[in-house]
Amino acid sequence: MASENSDYSPDKAFRPRRAPGRECFDRATVHAILDDGYVAHAGFQGAQGPEIIPVFYVRAGERVLIHLSAKAGLSMALKRGEAVTLAVTHLDGLILARSAFHHSMNYRSVIIHGAAVELAGEEKADALDLMVERVEEGRSAKARRANAQEMKATAVFAVPLEQVAAKLRTGGPKDDPEDMALPVWAGTIPLELIRGKPLRDISVDAEGVLSD
Repeated sequence: MASENSDYSPDKAFRPRRAPGRECFDRATVHAILDDGYVAHAGFQGAQGPEIIPVFYVRAGERVLIHLSAKAGLSMALKRGEAVTLAVTHLDGLILARSAFHHSMNYRSVIIHGAAVELAGEEKADALDLMVERVEEGRSAKARRANAQEMKATAVFAVPLEQVAAKLRTGGPKDDPEDMALPVWAGTIPLELIRGKPLRDISVDAEGVLSD
């Protein structure tokens, strides 16, 4: 098992090329970015050409798990052996600079390229439990597990963390020296995803009985 202190070594074709210094291959950093997210955008070669769709995901060790309708276009493509690219991005801040050119954003992102493996049997069921746990810890022990019909209608795939790289931007605006004295406000507007207060489903009470 790879150490959290080790780096990924993706092929040259899958390494970031723009904005040198922002790329990162540190395993712990990649894991942290993935573990902070819920949605990845999946790019793939569909029946009619290139497609991209958002998918819920969860990291399980050195794999990213996604679940789909068994008849979805992405499911069909992955079963055909098509490669998939997963993109996860967190927007951490808007950067307001003194010049239009240097306006930017602070972000953390991970791009994963690879061939997915379809899961089956108990491994598939465990993966679905893990996804429920990602929504709420301890939830998989409370909610009804998927039945045979639901399992048949659902496909679960694992994408290995091999051809993977992170890219990050932090800090404030990076204005040119000649623009520093311009009378224009410059700085950072922080952004964050927060978990709000739960809103109970009012169709049932705590005991599971229909309410008024």
